[in-house]
Amino acid sequence: MSYLSTLTLSHFRSHKGARLSADQRPVAIYGANGSGKTNILEAISLFSPGRGLRRSSAEDMMRRPDNLGWKVGGILTAAATEYEVEITSNNGAARQVKIDGKPKAQTALGQLVRILWLVPAMDRLWIEGAEGRRRFLDRITLSFSPAHADQSLKYEKAMRERNRLLKDQVTDPHWYAALEGHMAQAGFAIMAARIDALEKIRTAQLGGRTAFPTADLSIAETQRDIPDDVDDFCISLQENRARDMAAGRSLLGPHRSDLLGVYQAKGMAAKDCSTGEQKALLISIILANARALSEESGEPPLILLDEVAAHLDIERRNALYSEICQLNAQAWMTGTEPGIFAELSGKAQLVSVSENSGISSVSQE
Repeated sequence: MSYLSTLTLSHFRSHKGARLSADQRPVAIYGANGSGKTNILEAISLFSPGRGLRRSSAEDMMRRPDNLGWKVGGILTAAATEYEVEITSNNGAARQVKIDGKPKAQTALGQLVRILWLVPAMDRLWIEGAEGRRRFLDRITLSFSPAHADQSLKYEKAMRERNRLLKDQVTDPHWYAALEGHMAQAGFAIMAARIDALEKIRTAQLGGRTAFPTADLSIAETQRDIPDDVDDFCISLQENRARDMAAGRSLLGPHRSDLLGVYQAKGMAAKDCSTGEQKALLISIILANARALSEESGEPPLILLDEVAAHLDIERRNALYSEICQLNAQAWMTGTEPGIFAELSGKAQLVSVSENSGISSVSQE
C-alpha cells in the first residue's frame, strides 16, 4: 500500500513549520476557510510529477513575507519500500527533488507513487475550455503510465521549436524534419497512452459497485483520427506546414485534443448536466481511476479530496467514505468542521488546522 507516514512543511504557503504523522488510514483535515487546509494537500500533490493541484509556480508557494524559499518533505511507503522524499525551492527558483538524499528529476516521482486529486477548481471542468480537460486526461494517463510525463516534455519541446520556425516563416524542409519526427514519436505515444487509460477507466466503471453515476469518456474524434502510426503522423505534420505557418503554430496533435464526458444513464453530455451531476461524475471518475490502479498494481493511490464532501448529501457522503475505505487508500480530505467526517469515526485520523496572523498551526487528535 502507498501512503505518507510523515509530512513536513517549512515556509510553505501559510505554514511556517508543520509536521504530520500518519498511518495507512484516511486523513480528515478540518478548519475554517483560509486556515491552510488546502495548502497541506497542495504540498502532498508535489510528490507527483507536474505543478501540483493549484498549478502554481515555485515562487507562489513561498511563504510571505519571509521569502526564504520552502521545503516539503516526507517518508513515503510504496510497494513495501520506504523512501525519503525532499522537494525544495530556494527563493522562488525551480523545484529540486531528492529521493533518499539523491537528486532526481521530477518525473522520477511518478515511479514511486500515484496521486489523484479532486479540488473545487475542477467543478467547472466540463463547461470551461478544453485545456483543463486535457490536463485532467493527462493526470489520469500519468497515473497509469509514468513515462507519459517524459513523452509530454519531449513533445512540447519539439513543438515549441517547430512553432518558432513557423513564426519566423522558415520554409526549408530540412529544418523541420527532425523536429516533426520527434513530435510524431512522442505525440503518437501520448495519444496511445491516453486511449489506453480511458479504456482502463471504462473497465473499472463497468466492474465497480458505486453510488456515483458512470461517465462515458472519449477523446474528440477529430483528434483521435489524426495518425494511424508514427509515420502517418509525421506525414500529416509535413502536409500541414503551410496551414500551420499561416496560423503561426502547430494545429495538429495531442495538444489540441479534448476530453468528452457523457452521463451514461441519461445519455446526456456532461457539459449539459446539473452542477451536482457534474460533481458526481468527477467523483465517479476519480474512484474508478483508483480502482483501476489498485487492480493493475495492487497498490491503491494516494487520493486528495479538497472540500469534496461539503457538497454531497449524507447518502452520497457515506457512499464516498465507504468506497475510500474499501479501496484501502490513504485519502487526505478537507472540510470546514469535524462533523462532516462523523461517518469516518474510528476509521480516519483527524487533523485540526487553524490560522493566526497569517501563520497556520496544525494539531493532530
